[in-house]
Amino acid sequence: MLKIDMFSTATKVKGQGVGSAYLELIRLLRERFPTEFQLEINQYDRADLSHYHTINPTFYLSTFSKRRGRKIGYVHFLPETLEESLQLPPVIKQLFYKYVIAFYKRMDQIVVVNPTFIPELEKYGIPAQKVTYIPNFVSKTEFHPVTESHKAVLRDQYGYERKRFTVICTGQVQTRKGVLDFAKLARENPDYQFIWVGGFSFGGMTAGYTELKRLVADPPANLSFPGIVERDQLVDYYDLADVFLLPSYNELFPMSVLEAFSCGLPVILRNLPLYQQIISGYYAPAKAEPEMNTWLRRFATDAELRSDYAQKAQAASNYYSEDHLAQIWHDFYIQQAQIQAKKGRNHVKKQ
Repeated sequence: MLKIDMFSTATKVKGQGVGSAYLELIRLLRERFPTEFQLEINQYDRADLSHYHTINPTFYLSTFSKRRGRKIGYVHFLPETLEESLQLPPVIKQLFYKYVIAFYKRMDQIVVVNPTFIPELEKYGIPAQKVTYIPNFVSKTEFHPVTESHKAVLRDQYGYERKRFTVICTGQVQTRKGVLDFAKLARENPDYQFIWVGGFSFGGMTAGYTELKRLVADPPANLSFPGIVERDQLVDYYDLADVFLLPSYNELFPMSVLEAFSCGLPVILRNLPLYQQIISGYYAPAKAEPEMNTWLRRFATDAELRSDYAQKAQAASNYYSEDHLAQIWHDFYIQQAQIQAKKGRNHVKKQ
């Protein structure tokens, strides 16, 4: 049995996609491969593979131990992707960014959820052959469509009007996520109800915190901020909505989009290069807020269009399902273990 040590504190901060992706992977491995992989969480015993999901300093120090086996790093962000997410003093920011890259360079193999990261990592001196792209995924058992009658029940349950066209977004309340555009769309469409599920996972360090805090405290009448909700409750918010809209300016590979696909929701996204590369054809693309508004009004009045994009969502969900990704993760871990074993044999021969 292959022993894999998982290192993560991603679940300590609620409402972030890194934690969701980590939990999905742990669940998948335990359910699908219980006799092939022995998983330990944040333990420092000898392992064949050590998979680092977060970049804690204690984890960094552990990489110098020979007990760690082959070291795998999960890259969910790069220094430049943090610019619009966190506000840090210049000196601390510079040191932190150097640390991030130093951590990645300690890895024997890197896994990215975003293929556009590969050339960026090369610029930092990490060869492309050391980087593997494996996308995120969500459980269809956990995130799934519901009937119209169930949708109506959920709207009653959470205090939303049954007959009102409903737009949802989930994610941290950050400037880069396009929260201000979402609020503008709400003001321009008073007949619709808008919901942003998520909060300030990093508190006052969040970029644009002061302005966003004012918005959350006093939103337009048709916009609600339920805050950070538990994952098993999050599916209800997707299922009570008609459309998912994420106006983000800068993304990695948001779990929220995959969750919306899995729930069969038509998806509207700012047409970022990342989306063009990995999910082109599955979503309604918009260059900016006016085009998002056009899509909203089309979806609100055209049931056939909503049905068409709901089918596109299901097709995307099938591609990024756990059934598809389970085998990819299985083969990846086996391959990494074989590389480590070969490395050990070569070391013995040299001695």
